[in-house]
Amino acid sequence: MSSKLLSRSFFEKNTIKTAKNLIGCYLVRKLNGKVIKGMIVETEAYRGENDLACHAAKGRTKRTEVMYGPAGCAYVYLIYGMHHCLNIVTEQKDFPAAVLIRSIRIENIPESKTDGPGKLCRFLKIDRRLNGYDVIRGEKLWIEPRDTAVKLPKIKKSPRIGIDYARHCRNYLWRFHF
Repeated sequence: MSSKLLSRSFFEKNTIKTAKNLIGCYLVRKLNGKVIKGMIVETEAYRGENDLACHAAKGRTKRTEVMYGPAGCAYVYLIYGMHHCLNIVTEQKDFPAAVLIRSIRIENIPESKTDGPGKLCRFLKIDRRLNGYDVIRGEKLWIEPRDTAVKLPKIKKSPRIGIDYARHCRNYLWRFHF
């Protein structure tokens, strides 16, 4: 277990702010006794049933049930039948919101292995078995705060990727990256 973990209160805040505040933090995965740690460099916010890009836009379902749970839990789903995506649930219980972790950088690992949500899940062996996993526990998967001594580039915001179906919501500037 790590001694440096983001607390549940970090994730209970507004999803858009949380998505931005996760930039520069570290996604950590423990596999077979080995710890792999990567800086989060790209996120996207998905917030509520009125956000047409959010899976909860269709209401509460078996698939989206985790999003209605406590902040700080992993929401892992499969897209296109072959790529897993890792999200962290945010805000309060019964309000469906989460931050998609789109990209991380791991020292001495080519960025091409972790520069997309499916790639980072494949590299870190994150799949549906971690759906609902509480990242506050700090055992298999967790997030550590950013190192305040490290100067981050300016964080940019832009529209989310791959959500053309979401009408006006596709223009929301809820993607954060540098």
